[in-house]
Amino acid sequence: MTMTEQTVPPAPSGRQTLPAEERHAAELAFLAAHDNGSRPPGWSLTPRAVVTFVCGSEGQALELPGSRQASEGEGLASPTRLVIAPKFVGERSLVERCVVTLAGERGLLLVGEPGTAKSMLSELLAAAVCGTSALTVQGTAGTTEDAFRYGWNYALLLAQGPSRQALVDSPVLSAMRSGRVARIEEITRCLPEVQDALVSILSDRRLSVPELAGTPDALTPAAPGFTVIATANLRDRGVSEMSAALKRRFNFETVAPIADPAAEAALVRGQATAVVRRAGAAFGVDDAVLDALVTVFRDLRSGRSAEGWDVERPGTVMSTAEAVQVAASLGVAAAYLPGGDVLDLMPGHLLGVVRKDDPADHARLLGYWDGPVRRRAEDGSAMWRRLWDLRENLR
Repeated sequence: MTMTEQTVPPAPSGRQTLPAEERHAAELAFLAAHDNGSRPPGWSLTPRAVVTFVCGSEGQALELPGSRQASEGEGLASPTRLVIAPKFVGERSLVERCVVTLAGERGLLLVGEPGTAKSMLSELLAAAVCGTSALTVQGTAGTTEDAFRYGWNYALLLAQGPSRQALVDSPVLSAMRSGRVARIEEITRCLPEVQDALVSILSDRRLSVPELAGTPDALTPAAPGFTVIATANLRDRGVSEMSAALKRRFNFETVAPIADPAAEAALVRGQATAVVRRAGAAFGVDDAVLDALVTVFRDLRSGRSAEGWDVERPGTVMSTAEAVQVAASLGVAAAYLPGGDVLDLMPGHLLGVVRKDDPADHARLLGYWDGPVRRRAEDGSAMWRRLWDLRENLR
């Protein structure tokens, strides 16, 4: 089966992407009106509505309370019935545990292999809980303690000395003042002494500014609703290991790769389609090609093919996110470099993925071609026969 959408999308707007709170503004507004149950202090939605926003309404149209009576009168500007689309492919129980953690104002740490949508889940949760995902710190080896605490406008500091006007709030301090969610990406990339600036913030729920001692701004208590969502890659464990004290202040939740092949293929198709649309073109890659691409990624990621054949795993992470990028590249090539078969390009893009970490992964990819790809070709599959014929493209 091929993709049926053949119309060229409109030209891209002024921004390549929108934050979750803008991208899904209609759903967030609908859910706020749909579920008027009790909400934790500072929350925009009920915990149940947050789970529905992330996981979807399972294809069922939700209806606003009293919408039937209202529809008999004047027309309503906003929809009264809406199907909430799923945005995260994973276990609903995982999302429910995350929401419970945040409702208890405890830190949430999402861990997993690279490319398992930890950042996306963090963004979706923050947008649903407090209406913004923008209070974010990107952890790196160069991140300083100021990113978690505060800094200074040095022009004002020199002109008038320490003052509230000269103080520059970090995203974490801004979240504390407003009772919102602060996001910290790749926390284990930060140096341990920088990470530990969070220990007192998460335990005492307040932040002191010694330079402003004797003024009302010397101590900032966390407003109700404040909490932190952090992410960490399992591959980074040991880069800057978290202290035991900091670990105790987080609930750890592991985000695993997508278990269902059909769900992963649908996600790759949808995400790649969005990328190609932003490039100003229609997505024209055959579904069979995408299914073969996802199969290759799943086999190499797990070390075992769908048929049960052993596969030597490459050192690089064959993540769903990487599969999306390869699918998007095939889609862009089909749109802007027509005339060839995009399947011919797949081996080269796969080689670009596996060569990122270990040169020996090239041999492992060739071994995969000599194993499952060849055996599927011998079983009579035209798609895999074509891929087997393209083995020379891996040289």
